[in-house]
Amino acid sequence: MKPLRRPLPFTCPSPPSPRLTRLPPLALSSLTGREVLTPFPGLGTAAAPAQGGAHLKQCDLLKLSRRQKQLCRREPGLAETLRDAAHLGLLECQFQFRHERWNCSLEGRTGLLKRGFKETAFLYAVSSAALTHTLARACSAGRMERCTCDDSPGLESRQAWQWGVCGDNLKYSTKFLSNFLGSKRGNKDLRARADAHNTHVGIKAVKSGLRTTCKCHGVSGSCAVRTCWKQLSPFRETGQVLKLRYDSAVKVSSATNEALGRLELWAPSRQGSPTKGLAPRSGDLVYMEDSPSFCRPSKYSPGTAGRVCSREASCSSLCCGRGYDTQSRLVAFSCHCQVQWCCYVECQQCVQEELVYTCKH
Repeated sequence: MKPLRRPLPFTCPSPPSPRLTRLPPLALSSLTGREVLTPFPGLGTAAAPAQGGAHLKQCDLLKLSRRQKQLCRREPGLAETLRDAAHLGLLECQFQFRHERWNCSLEGRTGLLKRGFKETAFLYAVSSAALTHTLARACSAGRMERCTCDDSPGLESRQAWQWGVCGDNLKYSTKFLSNFLGSKRGNKDLRARADAHNTHVGIKAVKSGLRTTCKCHGVSGSCAVRTCWKQLSPFRETGQVLKLRYDSAVKVSSATNEALGRLELWAPSRQGSPTKGLAPRSGDLVYMEDSPSFCRPSKYSPGTAGRVCSREASCSSLCCGRGYDTQSRLVAFSCHCQVQWCCYVECQQCVQEELVYTCKH
């Protein structure tokens, strides 16, 4: 291997330009939930809430019910927030299931949403969580006209923005979404009850990540004035919570509550259990049907053929017993870098062999 001497400018990175850029498709591996609310690929480039006719047109282009479109038209900035939330939920879903047979592919999603699988439960939960999280942060970022910072005691919104301590308005977010999402069907429908339950699980997961953050103000860093506000945890943490809920999801059936006159979710007792069955807990994801294997292409997923896997960790399960192909490729990278006086970095160009494992067809 022959070293390649390539002087590279060694300078401090300049501050990021205020011009908004689109997030690349590979951004899901670094998604934290703290990103600035900017447009995602394919969603346009408007950075500020659309005004007037532009805002109304964006609401009409979204796949919403008539009632939801009416609410959207009344809330300038909501259309962009809904789009950001949809992509935030999608990227987090794909990250959490990147090593699973079902990897949250867009292919087959329509079929999944018509069934009562565990995966359907997760989609409802992560979607509602992303909506709650993104709307709360849009309020604190000043992207919504009808909401501002959280109502931290003794702190006005204008003062909060000036000090950079504007809290995420989770209270407004949950109240608005309760009205925006509404109920698809009546209480006598088991599927409607399960969907509503899983939607609430997503909202609850976001609420559990609300933290109090404080900042000191004073001469030379003294804490003469201490300001506290509410801040949501990174969305990655919410995704991890929901993935754990998915792994322990509860299969339910229905039972009629005679006192309330409505259908209730009921988890049948397991074999050998002394109890007759219990209602699922408020934090449990619930489902009604056993999931397919997702090994072969179907109306629910593209299957696992051609998926990259880890020979030690996931190939056995991911490839569904079909085996895997091994390919070798050479990857070039800079190595043995040294800083040369005064302002250059000198590196060697190294090449290493990398094995890639993909599931057979």
